[in-house]
Amino acid sequence: MKDFFLVFKRFVPPYKYNLASSIFYNILHAIFSGIAMLFAIPVLEVLFETTKEVHHLLPWELSKSIIQNNLYYYVTLIKLKYGVTVVMPFIGGLLLIATMFKVGFAYLASTQMIIIRNGVVRDIRKKIYNKLINLPLSFYSEERKGDVISRATGDVNEVESSIMSSIDMFFKNPILIITSVAFMLILSYQLTIFVFIMLPIAGWIIGKTGKALKHKSREGQQKMGVMLGIIEESLGGLRIIKAFNAETKMKDRFGFEAESYRRIMNKLQRRYALAHPMSEFLGTIVIVVLVWFGAYIIGNEESSLSGASFIAYIGIFYQIINPAKQFSTAYFNIQKGLAAMERIDKILLADNKITEKKNAESISNYTDKIEYRNITFSYNNEVDVLKNVSLTIPQGKTIALVGQSGSGKTTFVDLLPRFYDVQSGGIFIDGHNIKDIKLFDLRELMGNVNQEAILFNDTIYNNITFGVEHATEEEVIQAAKVANAHDFITATEDGYHTKIGDRGSKLSGGQRQRLSIARAILKNPPILILDEATSALDTESERLVQDALENLMKNRTSLVIAHRLSTVRNADMICVFNEGKIVETGTHDELIALNGIYNKLHSMQMS
Repeated sequence: MKDFFLVFKRFVPPYKYNLASSIFYNILHAIFSGIAMLFAIPVLEVLFETTKEVHHLLPWELSKSIIQNNLYYYVTLIKLKYGVTVVMPFIGGLLLIATMFKVGFAYLASTQMIIIRNGVVRDIRKKIYNKLINLPLSFYSEERKGDVISRATGDVNEVESSIMSSIDMFFKNPILIITSVAFMLILSYQLTIFVFIMLPIAGWIIGKTGKALKHKSREGQQKMGVMLGIIEESLGGLRIIKAFNAETKMKDRFGFEAESYRRIMNKLQRRYALAHPMSEFLGTIVIVVLVWFGAYIIGNEESSLSGASFIAYIGIFYQIINPAKQFSTAYFNIQKGLAAMERIDKILLADNKITEKKNAESISNYTDKIEYRNITFSYNNEVDVLKNVSLTIPQGKTIALVGQSGSGKTTFVDLLPRFYDVQSGGIFIDGHNIKDIKLFDLRELMGNVNQEAILFNDTIYNNITFGVEHATEEEVIQAAKVANAHDFITATEDGYHTKIGDRGSKLSGGQRQRLSIARAILKNPPILILDEATSALDTESERLVQDALENLMKNRTSLVIAHRLSTVRNADMICVFNEGKIVETGTHDELIALNGIYNKLHSMQMS
């Protein structure tokens, strides 16, 4: 249970006042539960006509004998004056009042735990999402997207339905048990000692049964992550699956994982289903033995335990049985929830290597140059993708990066906004190492237009203003006009307030790309990164997008990755990458005259 209390310590402290209120109400609930059962003793004795007549009222004190004496005094008084038929409603009224307070305080305690439970689950969801947003891109290259989604959804639901639902039991049931034991000791210490011997034995048996539950639950959650991954891949690649007649292959793959998940869950749920019957059976054994032992005590001539008191004792003991049974169910639940929490912690406790220094510098613009100084970089400390690369980019110039796929171009530009950090060397803006600059300020200097236009399932207006606070409608329209997007936007049903579907699925490739360009124009960054922005477009769309890009690149420092060399002929400098190094630099004409790798690539495209 150590892991459970660690989870409690991490997430519950913000709700300490609600927790204190719940404990207070649970104490009152437990006290009135015991009082309600004690009021049942006179009722039983009246029914069985064993009520002692007491004719002297003693001064009130917090003492069992005095409280019992005075209670029987009033019972005797009413019995002698009005008869037995009136005594019953009198005692029954006291019982009802005690029960009303009992259930009322139970309700108040539950409302406080509801606040804690839902608040903690909300906090966990927010922490996961915030962490997912903050984690570097390298984290996602090592994780299956489906498994990440499974942890952020299914595992959080598991924590909610297991650990959080069990917190109420851990702060209500011990109070109820301790208070009930106190009342049991008042009635009969011999029977109570006997109970202390029997219950730990039952608890040990339940604990042995639930030992393997956590491991099986973790297996099931991992398998669910695999299935969600297959579903996500299938939806994203549905066109290819159909084009290659691979429906049967994918169905078989998913069916195999679903069957494996079924077998795991059968084992898990069979063991979980055993919790209630086992606790019920063990509780019945304890009751049977307790009744036998109670009958033995009552039969003893020296015993002070009456039949009515013994029945009340059994009633109070039943108030322990249910919490004890709930403890066994909670134990099984917590084992499942802890397995889910371990998977969630793989996200929450993941190391974010892209960190910001404590006294990081603020920067709002730059005026001179960007320098890559002897950069070396590899993914996961494997083969170097960039090898001792150096480059100076003057402010306001357009730099084209060309070369074969896998030569390091995209990695080169991804290092500038610190999507990844270099292993050696450094990148400098106006002489400031980018690791010394605030991350927000660094990325605020840059705008990105990628090969795949990344849009969101929202309106055109909100996609253009994404990441730009307080943009006016006039500024948005102007940005769309510069991006050659205004005409097609106004032709849609709701204009700028048209919803574009998942990833902009309602728009053509060229339209999506022009929206992403409009978004970059509205941001108005001094540094622009274009990664194959026109390579996936037809000729007409490419022309429109190319015109928009030329509008965007005016008076900005631009890093342009291109495979189509015709799109970068007019760049101020072209850098040719090969196997992680810059092997040629110059203008288009200079590189053609050099008759090297660039000329070879150009000749292949022209032919």
